[in-house]
Amino acid sequence: MSAITHDLPRAAVNAKLIGLVSTGAIAFGVLLSGFVIREPAPYEIYMAGLIAVWSVFGLTLSRTIAPLAVLLIIFNIGGLISMTQMGDIGSTPLYLAVSLFLAFTAIFFAAVTESDPKLYRVIYLSWVVSAVVTSLLGIVGYFGILPGTEMFTKFDRAAGAFQDPNVFGPYLALPGIYLLQRILTGSPARMALYTVPLLIITGGIFLSFSRGAWGLFAVSAILLTGLLFLKSSSGKFRLRIVVMSIAALALLAAGLLIALQIPSVAELFTTRAQLVQEYDGARVGRFARYGIGFLMALEKPFGIGPLVFGQIYGEDTHDIWLKALMDYGWLGFASYLVLIVWTLAAGFRILLRDRPWQPYLLPAYVVFIGHVALGTVIDTDHWRHFYLLLGLIWGAIALEARHQRAVTSAAG
Repeated sequence: MSAITHDLPRAAVNAKLIGLVSTGAIAFGVLLSGFVIREPAPYEIYMAGLIAVWSVFGLTLSRTIAPLAVLLIIFNIGGLISMTQMGDIGSTPLYLAVSLFLAFTAIFFAAVTESDPKLYRVIYLSWVVSAVVTSLLGIVGYFGILPGTEMFTKFDRAAGAFQDPNVFGPYLALPGIYLLQRILTGSPARMALYTVPLLIITGGIFLSFSRGAWGLFAVSAILLTGLLFLKSSSGKFRLRIVVMSIAALALLAAGLLIALQIPSVAELFTTRAQLVQEYDGARVGRFARYGIGFLMALEKPFGIGPLVFGQIYGEDTHDIWLKALMDYGWLGFASYLVLIVWTLAAGFRILLRDRPWQPYLLPAYVVFIGHVALGTVIDTDHWRHFYLLLGLIWGAIALEARHQRAVTSAAG
């Protein structure tokens, strides 16, 4: 009997230790997602190993997550079929391997958040830390505060630890929106704790000079504020939302005016703020290539092969829907369309329900909507954080399904 009672605390300690290690492993993986200066990035190498280890030691997929897995796999099968249309496959297998790996990351994050909802907080905090660090790198690099930090800029724009400012900016949207939510709904005493990192992140978004990132953050912030307003029936809370929103807009306007006093910032802002750039409306510019690509898709149901469009016209599709048609064929396009519609519909249905994971679903959902819209003018195919967003939303969808089953079982 004494041996049994002695083993119980040891088992509890071991279980707690395993829990801490697994939580830390996920936190570190999310932290790495903000550092993609070269490919393969540390994120790919680390997450591939983490998913493999987790699969061996008990990663389970519920039937609710199964549609996510099936649709992402079909999407990649479309890419394999499209590759058969190429004369020279070159590095295409590696490209498709990355696509499949990213699909697995979405499935992985959905599965782990379903199994342990407390991981949402860990993931969000890790993403915030990563965003603050990479934003600081971009800000320091843009202003040349330290020697050698110019590596954190691209095309005279802040890029942080990313290869492209147009990916760097959108990466910062989710942590920024999460911090905004904490400011709007949290304790006033802790407001400064969230305001400082939010200012750093918004600074990074601004200095990325990515029109897509600006629009993404603005739309996500408006959607978040509106949904919080609708969700609450408290007049006092709604008044707080209005007052805080006005204060945030005033602070943003003041910050913008101060930043525009710097000549280099003002000049680049004026150029980037134009809705249509020269490369958009040129004879074979971005918009013209859209028309060419969609007409080509009517004749090529199997696609033309990953990255081939860019080889033909000098630039890639800059549109995720056209990208799906060209690189993954009609099969890939159909599966991607179903995945996006399913995610939006299933997420919307549970968006405002009072659940422990609802404060994490809401920021992920509004930022995901922004990414879907952004995908019409830029290719989000290999954006690591897009797949993380997918996983976070599907994890909440699976948690709600499990909750409903438990309610039904208790009632029966």
